[in-house]
Amino acid sequence: MKTERIIIEDKEQPEEELLKKPAEILRNGGLVAFPTETVYGLGANALNEEAAGKIYAAKGRPSDNPLIAHIADFDDLPPLVTVIPEAGRRLMEAFWPGPLTLIFPKSDLVPYGTTGGLDTVAVRMPADPVANALIRLAGVPVAAPSANTSGRPSPTTADHVWQDMNGKIDMIVDGGAVGIGVESTIIDVSGDEPVILRPGAITQEMAFSVLGQEVPLDPAIVSGPMKADVRPKAPGMKYKHYAPKADLTLVEGETENVIRTIKRLAEEKLSKGFRVGIICTEETKERYPDGMVRSMGLRAREETIAHNLYGVLREFDDLDADFIFSESFSRDHLGQAIMNRLTKAAGYHILNAGCKEDCVHD
Repeated sequence: MKTERIIIEDKEQPEEELLKKPAEILRNGGLVAFPTETVYGLGANALNEEAAGKIYAAKGRPSDNPLIAHIADFDDLPPLVTVIPEAGRRLMEAFWPGPLTLIFPKSDLVPYGTTGGLDTVAVRMPADPVANALIRLAGVPVAAPSANTSGRPSPTTADHVWQDMNGKIDMIVDGGAVGIGVESTIIDVSGDEPVILRPGAITQEMAFSVLGQEVPLDPAIVSGPMKADVRPKAPGMKYKHYAPKADLTLVEGETENVIRTIKRLAEEKLSKGFRVGIICTEETKERYPDGMVRSMGLRAREETIAHNLYGVLREFDDLDADFIFSESFSRDHLGQAIMNRLTKAAGYHILNAGCKEDCVHD
């Protein structure tokens, strides 16, 4: 398959003429990668089970990993669901369009091939003008997981998509670099109480401000990998995600202990001839004299770290790193999403630099 690539020059007001062909491809069951405000998505007609199957094949994605249906207008939601709970309605009104996915009981219109066999459907209304215009022109809800090979760091530029999807999909809509850089928050509103299944830019604190109640994290987010016989409720919960090719270790603890531990571990690997990457911040990058040192941004501005996270992980793939040691980040606010992605990328391999012997817990 030859993958066509089109470039959108004006991302704020994309030319409708340029989007007619990718919209037609989506409508007719093909695959199109396109930018959203979070990461690039790999789109297909969410109501076409065969088209959804093409997504799984192109990504190498397990078939029980549900897809998110993207819509362009509020009126697009009712046909996809059997009920819109009050919590869901309030969250929609507050955060749509935007980086929030909500899980509802699905209607018969949505095939099980899109929902990973679940009786619920995940739905999002992206704020990105290119994504919104493309979905509206397609005239169908668009299932769109991240446009990368399953398990790899998600794509935040069209070049990332090209690396993974060239020859596997019909078209890439190049709208430049994305804004946020981590996937949407997922909140399940299909049960008695709302639950966060994946943290993102819509934080626990923001959800509380709208609902007036705590919205807890699903235990699967904090307890480690899900068991093989458990069906995930949402993308990113069960399988290895966001991972670079190198062995990645997260180092937690007091700043000075973390720096000292990373330097020691890096030196040990470098002395044996390995290629070593170090993930840090602008505040600490000058403290690491050896290895391939990459800053993800400023701790005081978590959005810069989220924006650069996947790009840094992919850069270490390009540099053929053997080992990567990363500083850890706050688990509050947007840091919750950052640490969720890094923890999964590291396969839950976290080292506590506060222990005398550097305690490791997987």
